[in-house]
Amino acid sequence: MPFFSTQGILQQADPRCWQDHFFGLTPARWARLAGCAFWITGAGTGYGRAIALALAASGATVFLTGRRSEKLQETLDEGVCLGIKTDQCIPIVADITSESDLIQAIELISRHVSKLHGLVNNAAQPQPCSGNRPLTELSLASWNELMSVNVTGQWLLTKLAMPLLINSDSLRIVFMSSEAGWAYTSGFGPYNISKSALNTLGASLAAEWAGHFPDKDIQINVLIPGEAKTEMNQASTISPYSVVSMTLTLLSHPSGGPNGCFFHRDGRHLEFAYSPSYVNDLLVP
Repeated sequence: MPFFSTQGILQQADPRCWQDHFFGLTPARWARLAGCAFWITGAGTGYGRAIALALAASGATVFLTGRRSEKLQETLDEGVCLGIKTDQCIPIVADITSESDLIQAIELISRHVSKLHGLVNNAAQPQPCSGNRPLTELSLASWNELMSVNVTGQWLLTKLAMPLLINSDSLRIVFMSSEAGWAYTSGFGPYNISKSALNTLGASLAAEWAGHFPDKDIQINVLIPGEAKTEMNQASTISPYSVVSMTLTLLSHPSGGPNGCFFHRDGRHLEFAYSPSYVNDLLVP
């Protein structure tokens, strides 16, 4: 049975019953997503697949990016099995660390839409195996690869997508981070650092864009998706759809909502560095 967290965010929603629960959104919030255009990275598996299909179910146009075309096709196939129309899902094979790939992706998106209403930076890479002391033993090449995917690629993609996002008066960006961004766990130092940097990237970008575009309704936030069964965590029994309710809550939020804030998938409002927890209700109509 699905249940709501104390913050009212739906947890453990069965994606097969999406027409009954709308992933915890009210009908009004669900309707806000219809007709909008969203770009999801890492959309071939895990959280990215779940978020992309939930957005497609709402009637949004969804651009799905991943490095493997076969995984993007599996996402579309899963949508069909769930009774979700995928005719407005456009798969784009691209590596977010490649500037040329991203430029081509944006050119393709621009042929379909004149603006993007939202972006979910979900693509990520786990820490390479490097012994018990990765901060001492990890090679420079492995370090650069990890940071390129988990930080630099997300900055580059968002930077290049800015013109399409700013064309929308109301834009939403969600950076998928990790509790590792708060952690100092021995053996995972490089990954912890990459997620801590991503936290700062999300909050800094939120401040910069809000200051530079005061006439736009900008909501850029960081979401901690928690544990679920993904390619990076095969041992978990939790569905990656567990993150959908909170992600859609942020993407569908009316004007005047959070910007530069941190949240957990269960609805908790978090603090990070100089960013205090968000004090308002996320579930306003």
